[in-house]
Amino acid sequence: QVQLVESGGGLVQAGGSLRLSCAASRSSFSINIMGWYRQGPGKQRELVASVSTNGVTNYADSVKGRFIISRDNAKDTVYLQMNSLKPEDTAVYYCYCNGRLFLTSLIREYWGQGTQVTVSS
Repeated sequence: QVQLVESGGGLVQAGGSLRLSCAASRSSFSINIMGWYRQGPGKQRELVASVSTNGVTNYADSVKGRFIISRDNAKDTVYLQMNSLKPEDTAVYYCYCNGRLFLTSLIREYWGQGTQVTVSS
């Protein structure tokens, strides 16, 4: 019921910036939370940031003050502005959303295919 398409990854030098975008294509589904996770080499997947439908945000401590998550509900799109990037931010970044199927109480979650972010020192 939902497809997530990410864009904006790439290679950047330490201290630089990148902006990730994730557009959701949905049918019969009401999105609640949208966000970003990442998985670095040899690491577990971890939450980077999330935003609810009414704009409540949540950030990992490691990115607070550097990353900004935002959301355009009309476009079903979430953005991640990443500033002051560090080599340890190198990871595959995955877009995520959860929500409810229309006219049911069934909760589902969906993932994008991932986009590589590489920060060189």
